[in-house]
Amino acid sequence: MSFVFFVVQNYNTIMSAIKYAHALSPTRRLEITQGDLTREPVDAIVNAANAHLDHGGGVAGAIVRAGGKAIQDESDAWVREHGPVSHAEPAYTQAGSLPARFIIHAVGPVWGEGDEARKLTDAITGSLRRADELDLSSIAFPAISTGIFGFPKDRAARLFFQAIPAYFAQNPSSGLELVRIVLWDEDSVRVFMIEAQTMERRE
Repeated sequence: MSFVFFVVQNYNTIMSAIKYAHALSPTRRLEITQGDLTREPVDAIVNAANAHLDHGGGVAGAIVRAGGKAIQDESDAWVREHGPVSHAEPAYTQAGSLPARFIIHAVGPVWGEGDEARKLTDAITGSLRRADELDLSSIAFPAISTGIFGFPKDRAARLFFQAIPAYFAQNPSSGLELVRIVLWDEDSVRVFMIEAQTMERRE
């Protein structure tokens, strides 16, 4: 199965430049884009969160600054009700004033804490599962854990391109039609594209 270039109007009215698009099935695709996650017009964006949903810096801070204080307020309420968020069971909130409908708050691992590959895989898979529970058709991820959490980008990219096809192989009736990985900088785009091509060769 090969990579193809295409644009779909419904999902590309704002910001992101599509670098690669890959057909996972006739009705489902995986994209790598470069742009601003907070401006994605998808059903849900994924926040790279910490277990207490304190959205102070990095991707989380940018999301709250763009979407408003209501996101932090809802996050605080989630933690009060459910406790700290685990890797495998992301939280979710409304998206405030962002174009997305929901934010799925996924907790990735800090590099060096141990068992990082499983924890990141759990965060990716858990986010996809949460999107299906919410009956969503599109989701956009950042490169979870590769910022201040220090996870090496090449290893993280490899896990993304293993976990996403594996999820759909196990859940063929998933309603998700678009999974987008939104990257800000050129280096991240380069690394993720290399790993995406590796995924293609495995198929």
